[in-house]
Amino acid sequence: MENKNKDIIIFSHEKKKKFATEQIALHHSLSYIVSGRMTLQFSDKKLEFEAGDVLIVRKNELMKAVKYPAENGESFRCVNVYLTDEILQKYSAQKRIAKQEKYTGNAVLNLSKNKFISGYFASILPYFYQPEKLNATLTDLKSQEAIELLLDISHNFEQFLFDAPDPYKLDLEKFMNTNFQFNIPLSEFARLTGRSLSTYQRDFKKLFETSPEKWLKDKRLTEANYLITEKKQKPSEVYHNVGFENFSHFTTAFKQKFGHTTTHK
Repeated sequence: MENKNKDIIIFSHEKKKKFATEQIALHHSLSYIVSGRMTLQFSDKKLEFEAGDVLIVRKNELMKAVKYPAENGESFRCVNVYLTDEILQKYSAQKRIAKQEKYTGNAVLNLSKNKFISGYFASILPYFYQPEKLNATLTDLKSQEAIELLLDISHNFEQFLFDAPDPYKLDLEKFMNTNFQFNIPLSEFARLTGRSLSTYQRDFKKLFETSPEKWLKDKRLTEANYLITEKKQKPSEVYHNVGFENFSHFTTAFKQKFGHTTTHK
């Protein structure tokens, strides 16, 4: 039988600095940093969190997470509680929560000062070392408890958690120029801009007069060249920040476009 609770409460453990592979929050995520620290890079800002911090990130947010072990060598450890659509729909039906208007507040909220949220994670921590004890019934109860605690903080959390599930149709040019550095499938770019994949590709070609794949590659390389030549940043740091996952692929593409290597002066 499939363990449906295994992807709802996740215990993260990293011994070395790690770039998270996921660059889009598919669900609202409530997280507690047990040890180490983490940075979240969004299109317009960079946030830092350390041991003891609690944060919640709205779903559909594009971001790049980097996890760091503690300075004393202790591994990065984090507890993540994902409030999936299924969980929220079930709760909404049970509590008869009215349809919410689109949420327009901050997509990331720091809840570290809330003693009830901190107490909530204190009750989960024992399962970090014995995750097999966290069965489906307990996971369901913990998910319900998280929602109750969030709603108790502020009525704004009703909109945060239960607003319209699908993105509105967004300004494609503005969205792409703001979020090109996130390496996600075209289908996700389409969904986040409120389009089907075919409509997204058609609108994109009409607007930019090229395909999304070619535009993204050129945009990322142009940004990389600017950061390396003008901002004097290291190629080994730049490639991931602009949307490349593989350094070797990045250097090859860079030379093909500009006719010289990333270390050329």
